[in-house]
Amino acid sequence: MAENARSRIWLWVLIGGASFFLFVLAVFTLVFVALHVGGRETHIHAFGDKIGVVDLEGVILDPGEMVDQLRKFADDDSIKAIIVHVNSPGGGVAASEEIYRQVKRVREEKHKYIVASIETVGASGAYYVSSATNKIYADSGSVVGSIGVIAEWVNYGDLMRWAKLKPEVLKVGTFKDTGDPTRELTAAERQYLQGLIDNMYEQFVHAVAEGRHAKVNDIKPIADGRVWTGQQALGLHLIDEVGDFRTAVLETAKSVKISGEPVLVHPERERKSLLDLLLGDVSPWLPTKAKMLDQEMGFYYLWK
Repeated sequence: MAENARSRIWLWVLIGGASFFLFVLAVFTLVFVALHVGGRETHIHAFGDKIGVVDLEGVILDPGEMVDQLRKFADDDSIKAIIVHVNSPGGGVAASEEIYRQVKRVREEKHKYIVASIETVGASGAYYVSSATNKIYADSGSVVGSIGVIAEWVNYGDLMRWAKLKPEVLKVGTFKDTGDPTRELTAAERQYLQGLIDNMYEQFVHAVAEGRHAKVNDIKPIADGRVWTGQQALGLHLIDEVGDFRTAVLETAKSVKISGEPVLVHPERERKSLLDLLLGDVSPWLPTKAKMLDQEMGFYYLWK
């Protein structure tokens, strides 16, 4: 009897182990399929006239990938136009500026038609980028605008004092530790930071005025951080047309004289094998302080 009981226990252990292995395998298989099948493949070698589509998604922190994508499409003669598909609340000032500059190069130096199609959100830094395009589309319920600059962080000085922790700072330069989260800003530091933010704001307003063929004095009254629906933004001349992504595709095709259905080309995304997922570096899927804007001192064209 004891021998039979042990046999049954081992049988259940084997069944449980096999079930767990199959479950893990199924999970990684689903991830693998999502990365390879669910992802949009590039059609750069397809026949017919092509329109490049670049996604501007999430918080803008690292402009490198998008700038490279725009540059490749701009240099490719088979790409007749580019659509920037926007769904972003904005992000870092410098990162947004870098993408904005590349969009301007596409338009002014490469003379390639480029438009923005705002999906759910095209605010702050994302609108900054959109303003450099030839034409902006947005759904009637899209969130558009938020022209402004923000810098924020948490002052945890009281918490440190409660814990009897005392920060020690060695510095050369009065303003070197401006923004230290363990103490209050001095009046001079606050004035200094406000001056930086004011300058960034002026850059933003001038960029929008230039891109929208408007006067700075016409943009400033609505450049107070507010967002607008796509329908409202049309009346304020912040966008050119209320329309979805499909509308942007069809009208862009007409603008560059593409007859028939255009081929949409998406940048090729890095492929990950099942072995990569099992044994490779998983850091791209893990949250980081930079990705989470973890209360660090910084300046942002960001709608919250």
